[in-house]
Amino acid sequence: MVFQERRQEAENDLLQLFLSFLKIGAFSFGGGYAAMPMIQQQVVDAYHWLSVSEFGESRDDFTDDTGTIAINAATFVGIRVVGWQGALCATMGCVFPACVIVTVIAYFYVKYRHMEGLQMVLNTLRPAVIALILTSGITILTQAFFQESHIDLQQINWIQGGIFIICMYLLLRKKKDPIIVMLFAGVLNVIGSFFIS
Repeated sequence: MVFQERRQEAENDLLQLFLSFLKIGAFSFGGGYAAMPMIQQQVVDAYHWLSVSEFGESRDDFTDDTGTIAINAATFVGIRVVGWQGALCATMGCVFPACVIVTVIAYFYVKYRHMEGLQMVLNTLRPAVIALILTSGITILTQAFFQESHIDLQQINWIQGGIFIICMYLLLRKKKDPIIVMLFAGVLNVIGSFFIS
């Protein structure tokens, strides 16, 4: 009887985690930081999965780790509530709306891609997309090569710079598979970290 009650409670928690992060994924527009109030409302105020102080301490984990803030929060809260099953349910709830939206957009794009009006819109957006990608790339390179957010040649991380040059050579001149190059870069970074420490 106790086992059945615990199982029912765990199933309810899994469903609630999925639905809560489904709502966050569907209605949090404007990026991860814009989603933080909604995450706090669901996680702290509505379901009390974390206290206010725990949420404040955990917020650094959401924003410092790689990956999107909402997915990091979903995984963290899911593990805290139910374990790995909770992390899976919360993360699936968080990404499901984006998957649906992208699928619908892809369907309409494939169906109407030959329309002249759509091609005009895409051609107009292309320079803006290139500028956004370039800006993100410069930001990532600055964070990878320098200790601070500004460029200072005395603070340069020479190991990261060397790995970048090697990878660019392998990709552009040797035409190596990008996945192999990424794995190779990871191995070089691990080896380089031993020389630093």
